[in-house]
Amino acid sequence: MNYHKRFIVEPGSRVDLHAIDPGFKDRAIGKSRADDVTKADDESLRTLQYRLYAENKQSVLVILQGLDASGKDGTIAHVFAALNPQGARVQAFKQPSAEELAQDFLWRAHKAAPARGEFVIFNRSHYEDVLVVRVHELVPESVWSKRYEQINGFEKMLVRNGTTVLKFFLYISPQEQLKRFKDRLDDKSRRWKISEADYSERQYFPQYMKAYEDALEQTSTPHAPWFVIPSDHKWFRNLAVSRIVIEAMEGMHMQLPKPTVDIDDIRQKYHAAKREE
Repeated sequence: MNYHKRFIVEPGSRVDLHAIDPGFKDRAIGKSRADDVTKADDESLRTLQYRLYAENKQSVLVILQGLDASGKDGTIAHVFAALNPQGARVQAFKQPSAEELAQDFLWRAHKAAPARGEFVIFNRSHYEDVLVVRVHELVPESVWSKRYEQINGFEKMLVRNGTTVLKFFLYISPQEQLKRFKDRLDDKSRRWKISEADYSERQYFPQYMKAYEDALEQTSTPHAPWFVIPSDHKWFRNLAVSRIVIEAMEGMHMQLPKPTVDIDDIRQKYHAAKREE
């Protein structure tokens, strides 16, 4: 299966999340084989990130969006664990600080964007300002509706400066979300993640789906596409995200830099040093 083609939101297309099955999985692979493929992908991702860091000309920005318990943390832990922390970073977007609220809504996103050679993951992102802000009517429609164009401009600027932008909406069903909330209740090691908002926000599920549909339609562009990843099955979510990221990075055609020294000269010095031992 070509995961890129299967899950991309084609620019200009209409999005109907009700027509997408969040429980979809690749039956041709299955969970056991998917685990093996994901492990192999770890090595591929590690190699590609090494080239990214060494080349120091391009960067990667992965944006993870999704409702509570959709698997943003899990995706980071399982898909991107192979990354070398020296050239990778995770940026979580929580409730804006007083400083951030005093700036334009893209200020904190631009501040956290990757430098050359970096692989950066946004756990939530600037899209909160057309999702949560919209659903809870924190600003009027006349404000948030203009933000789609501003987001597109911001991401186009990143791409023109050498950043590959990949955006993933981790799509789960209300039933699976409730099951995962129950799992947190039953697991003492994860109870710290429980909040009142987990349950109070469920009443807004239809509003969030509409907000996501509009965001996906308005901001999936050729330069920064959205992917809707069915995420009821964690193993399939990890597999799909991993495959898409690797395919995109392979298309960046990164090259290791040439040595800055005379290799023959260094080799001669090495042999001379060995003879002196």
